[in-house]
Amino acid sequence: MDLFGSFALLLAFVCALYAILAGIFGIWKRNQILLKSARHAGIALCVLVMLGTASLIYLFYTDNFAIAYVAEHSSRDLPSFYKFPALWSGQEGSLLFWSFLLSIYTFFVLVSNYRKHPELMPYVGVILATVQGFFLILNNFVASPFGLLGVIGPTGFPQVMARADGNGLNPLLQYPEMVAHPPNLYLGYTGFTIPFAFALAALLGRYPGEKWIHVTRRWTMVAWGFQSVGIILGAHWAYAVLGWGGYWAWDPVENASLMPWLTGTAFLHSVMMQEKRGMMRVWNIWLVFVTFMLCILGTFLTRSGVVSSVHAFAQSSIGQYFFGFLIFILAVCVLAYLKNSDYLKSENHLDSMVSRESSFLFNNLILLAACFAVLWGTLFPVISEAWNGNKISVGPPFFNKVNIPIGLFLLFLTGVGPLLAWRRTSMDSLRRNFGWPLVGGIIAAAVAFGLGFRHFYALVCLALCVFVAFTIFGEFIRGAAVIRARTGLDWFSSITELTMRNTRRYGGYVIHFGMVLIFVGLAGAAFNKDVQSAMHPGDEMKIGPYRLLCQEFETRQGPNYQAERATIEVSRDGKAMLMLYPERRLFTTGNNETGTMVSIYSTIKEDLYVVYAGRDPESGSPIVHAYLNPLVKWIWIGGLILALGTGLAILPNRRMAIALSPVAQPAGGPAVAAQTVPATTTYGSHD
Repeated sequence: MDLFGSFALLLAFVCALYAILAGIFGIWKRNQILLKSARHAGIALCVLVMLGTASLIYLFYTDNFAIAYVAEHSSRDLPSFYKFPALWSGQEGSLLFWSFLLSIYTFFVLVSNYRKHPELMPYVGVILATVQGFFLILNNFVASPFGLLGVIGPTGFPQVMARADGNGLNPLLQYPEMVAHPPNLYLGYTGFTIPFAFALAALLGRYPGEKWIHVTRRWTMVAWGFQSVGIILGAHWAYAVLGWGGYWAWDPVENASLMPWLTGTAFLHSVMMQEKRGMMRVWNIWLVFVTFMLCILGTFLTRSGVVSSVHAFAQSSIGQYFFGFLIFILAVCVLAYLKNSDYLKSENHLDSMVSRESSFLFNNLILLAACFAVLWGTLFPVISEAWNGNKISVGPPFFNKVNIPIGLFLLFLTGVGPLLAWRRTSMDSLRRNFGWPLVGGIIAAAVAFGLGFRHFYALVCLALCVFVAFTIFGEFIRGAAVIRARTGLDWFSSITELTMRNTRRYGGYVIHFGMVLIFVGLAGAAFNKDVQSAMHPGDEMKIGPYRLLCQEFETRQGPNYQAERATIEVSRDGKAMLMLYPERRLFTTGNNETGTMVSIYSTIKEDLYVVYAGRDPESGSPIVHAYLNPLVKWIWIGGLILALGTGLAILPNRRMAIALSPVAQPAGGPAVAAQTVPATTTYGSHD
């Protein structure tokens, strides 16, 4: 199977080269035969990459330790559940996994859009084949996952060596989140290739109108949704596994996943300006270009070793290939823009600073400011080392100081945007739409202040969350009230009907509400507490309203590890509540690495987070570290709602017959059983 997988990837690279050359000559000569064969080559390379990936998965599940990558990242006692994620646990496999996911996207694009957009698809095919070709160069010639584990034999020639067992999977990756987090993040990274290909193709081919926007909107939503879920799952993995009590440390690789999410968010908002008013065409093209380049930059940071991260792979020369590819992409984008910039002239201009257009413009500026701040803080150690030889690290205080105010302003715009009309908003409309949300926000801040909360940013965040929630609920209520008046449906049915009539708009509101809950959870970090102490059986620790009693320490044997587990009794107000069992694991394969199993008691109000940190190296006493983290659960609930809202926004609008109530029947005419309202009909203010 190793030969089969290697041959499949090599043949896929040949198909990529042919798809690029045949596509370019086909466009130049307008030769339909060449264009058709280029498309078929693109589809073939996708199938071949899938076969190559399937071969590597088979080698993992058959414990073929003659393959160096399998021997490095798997073992016989590794649970089957984790042999699949071992595929992307190392550099070679993760690059193949990138190619595999991109091949899935490419396959569906080439199959589903070829007849719909015959003028655009040849350019799209060439661009996608070029990106695939770059990764296939890495898969075949730089970091092949099918390399054999060899030694130099007595004759001086290399000989294949099959080991009896492998090193096993990194303990940090042996958690359920790692089965879902990397695929979602990779689906986001690779998914942004599709809007990039369509945007660049539209620019090169001077494709008329905004059709490329309509084609790529759902592809962009899919990629953005996967990126969002990947970030949330990564935060939960860091929270539940690393044992430091937090979920976001502004780690360089965390930042690398956040940056394309920020620019992708800006694109999804400003694209409505181009659709509605023919504005911000230059913005949208470059937002797509920058988003894709940030995906490549993130992959470069992960694999080059230029930044230190718990998520990064070992230092490698492979980073220079990504850097070169990044420069190539930038050059192509700049040249395409300079040659065709006249094609991107806007049809309209901003009429008023108090309008939906201005809110989108400010939204873009703030998102880009946040992205630049994260990029600058991430790359500053690299820049400082190159400039004066000293690597000056930038930690969480810098990122928090810059990004907390930016995030709060974005939250404010999330509430303001839906209340503004296109072109110009009247003062009467502002008073009518902003009244109750502002009152709700002020009351929430006053109540929190009265309860003893004195952290400025947390109070502002809470007030804005209530303000935005009121605006979202108001939009649903106003629209549902119109449907109730026309149809006589109950409130729940009216809201459902409203949402399904304009899934894009109301799915967006659901996403905004998910972000509100996430911000509520983030505000809780201002009130975190932690206590650390040596604990023996019978010792107690107090944190907040909880009292922790250490009952015993015990050892137990796992499938591929030995664990020392603490038994902690948790009581509150003198009453025993539950038992927590944090443990420390020593994995028996590889380099005898250790892992942590955090024990968490989670409520909607707070998390009691207990870590058995091991034994003090001097005294040998067991160390227990306890954290009290308010409102963390709101982040995970908000992430779930965000994912549901994204799925809703991707769905097509539906048409259905709505039964008219007697009050809605035409006066003086016969009773009407039902009417069909067009799918484009919207209820509520200012679409």
